[in-house]
Amino acid sequence: MVDISTSAARPKGRRLYLRLLREALVQWRILAIAFVAMVLVASAEVSIPIVLKHVVWGFENSDLGHTPLLAGALVLVFLVRGAATFSSATALAHVGGRLAMDLRVRMFARLMDVPIAFHDRHNSGSLSSKLTYDAAQVMQAATNAAFILVRDTLTILGLVAWMVYLNWQLTLIALAAAPPVSLVVLYLAARLRRMSWLLQETMGEVTHASLEGIEGQKIIRSHGTQDYERKRFGAIANRARRFQVKFLSATAANAPVAQFITACALAAILIVAARQFEAERITLAEFMSFFTAMGMLFPPLKRLTNINGQLQNGIAAAESVYGLIDEESESGARGREIGQVEGRVEYRGVSFRYPQEREGSLHDVSLVIEPGETVALVGASGAGKSTLASLLLRFYEPDSGAILLDGNDVRELNAASLRRQIAFVGQDVILFNDTVAANIAYGEGEPDRAALIDAARNAHALSFIESLPGGFGARIGERGGLLSGGQRQRLAIARAFYRNAPMLVLDEATSALDTSTEQSVQMAIERLRAQRTTLVIAHRLSTVRNADRIAVLDHGRLIDTGPHEALIARCPVYAELTRRQLAPSGDAAPAVPGTA
Repeated sequence: MVDISTSAARPKGRRLYLRLLREALVQWRILAIAFVAMVLVASAEVSIPIVLKHVVWGFENSDLGHTPLLAGALVLVFLVRGAATFSSATALAHVGGRLAMDLRVRMFARLMDVPIAFHDRHNSGSLSSKLTYDAAQVMQAATNAAFILVRDTLTILGLVAWMVYLNWQLTLIALAAAPPVSLVVLYLAARLRRMSWLLQETMGEVTHASLEGIEGQKIIRSHGTQDYERKRFGAIANRARRFQVKFLSATAANAPVAQFITACALAAILIVAARQFEAERITLAEFMSFFTAMGMLFPPLKRLTNINGQLQNGIAAAESVYGLIDEESESGARGREIGQVEGRVEYRGVSFRYPQEREGSLHDVSLVIEPGETVALVGASGAGKSTLASLLLRFYEPDSGAILLDGNDVRELNAASLRRQIAFVGQDVILFNDTVAANIAYGEGEPDRAALIDAARNAHALSFIESLPGGFGARIGERGGLLSGGQRQRLAIARAFYRNAPMLVLDEATSALDTSTEQSVQMAIERLRAQRTTLVIAHRLSTVRNADRIAVLDHGRLIDTGPHEALIARCPVYAELTRRQLAPSGDAAPAVPGTA
């Protein structure tokens, strides 16, 4: 875990806050209104001891003729202060809200562009926390903290100027408290930022654990692990609580220490002022005005000392937010655009290792898939089947070797244009909380009605779609939760039909289905893969026996390719995979029409 409590963190914190302010200055017109309003607030604050001086002087000298005018001035001061406070707070809330929105949009946009490996390294709860909690903390630093910082600094400067005008000796005593207060603030700043950073990290863990608990209800209840999940979440929540208490404790220590030092200065001022009054070097009106001005210094000083916690919280949040925004986009964002392809795929000596693995997932794999050919990848779990598909889609880049599409190295192609050539259907169907039509024609604002119906019919999904309330306009719930597993799978296939890409990747597209549902889905897949270059990944060998060729992978190596019967005869690994799936009578499970 990075230690950000060093002195080197302070210049970094200043750079982050200056970067944040530069982005806020885009709304300089609204900020100008807020600044003018804060100047009016500070001026109104300073006007109070000035008016009070004249009031006391009138009573002291029995000259009360101007009292009604002074009373009206006092009311006007508070009216101006109230209106200016409202205006500045509203303006800064607008600026902060817009800034938080912009940061969230930019973070989400970056999440859409970063390499898949980035998502592999970060849990969804942590990333979600950046979009919600961290952005909110940045907004607090940009609005509340900035409001207090500017308004109260101006107020303090105005009050101190008035105090100097009244009595510079007493003012020097008051200002003597500033250096020790500053030292206390600087001392606590590092701890505040570290606690804030740790709190944000644990809040990400809380979000992630809560999402797992919410989304995993069926498996949790089926295993009876509610108590286990409660304890796990409780431990994470307690860790967040501890960091929050430490942060609040460090924040709370600011004000009492600063107030104690200020109280010592106040005691000294009372003693010196009493002697000056006896020597007639200060009048009662001047003393009352000075004392009022100094008393009015306490609230802004207290807010300024407490603001350190908000600032450090915002800076730590800004570090998290900008850390995501500054992530590099995947290399595939650049490259040559490619039009409609024939679909010839060649893996040429491809090797790949995931960062968290000691041994590679693929070793010198060479394989050619001709246009329109269906090639099935089989092998034990971890053999490298899905990795080959991921490399074709450029979710990852090979460590060595090359993947060619129609003779073009895919690393030289724009990833978006490459992926437009490929329809992908996986075991873990991803559907969105939207309408049936929006999920089939995913990414299109106005889907073609005729194409929707045709895609649904080809996917054997039209009958169940028409039975839904609203038909294609029916909402399917989060992750398609209002549909059965087979219905979700057929919607995913309908999406692939609608896309009408020249290439198809099927990654365990039917393994989670029962036999009867699988047969209808396989019929849809048979139509889908017609005249398309198709790469099929499957554990059930019954679903791949009719492929043009079967490629056998073992521990990341391609050991043989060929039709089913030939592999049974000459490839021990394939023969063993088949034997494990044979019925007790020794007969293989029947092939399902329309293999994938």
